[in-house]
Amino acid sequence: MNKVIIFSAPSGAGKSTIVNHILSKHPELEFSISATSRQPRGQERDGVEYYFFTADEFREMIAQDKFVEHEEVYPGSFYGTLKSEVDRIWSKGHAIVFDIDVQGGVNLKRIFGDQAFSVFIQAPSVEVLRERLVGRATDSAEAIEKRVAKAASEMEFAAGKFDYVLINDDLQTAFNEAEDIISRFLIR
Repeated sequence: MNKVIIFSAPSGAGKSTIVNHILSKHPELEFSISATSRQPRGQERDGVEYYFFTADEFREMIAQDKFVEHEEVYPGSFYGTLKSEVDRIWSKGHAIVFDIDVQGGVNLKRIFGDQAFSVFIQAPSVEVLRERLVGRATDSAEAIEKRVAKAASEMEFAAGKFDYVLINDDLQTAFNEAEDIISRFLIR
């Protein structure tokens, strides 16, 4: 059976760090590169961290039914999962790992059903989340507050919609917990 592992979290919860750790431990897993209409941040490269498109290109691809799921996270800022990306990974016999926002994670779980295992990664508190985002130094103060507000609503929205909630209070503990739950899903 083609399997899907979905990791969702508010910005700053440690999702990408945990996903990268899991990928390093499981060669049978492959990261699904999402598409977005936002601009690259820092050292991000097209086709590595994301497939970058303009908002107009993204809208055209939606019209052509090229996405498994997609959403407009902020006005003019689209994210989505390309059908071609899912086909590419499954054709190798690999399980797909998604690192995706909360709404996208819920959508993917609904679409893939029992083929999917969804994990919501949560910081211990909204205050810790704010500290982590400030420490990253990749966003303006205004953008951080916007992300913190979104995180608080995502944490409420996520309640009961994921197969597993992982609290990332201590990174090594979170790594161990993630390894355990993913290994159990892969062997069933």
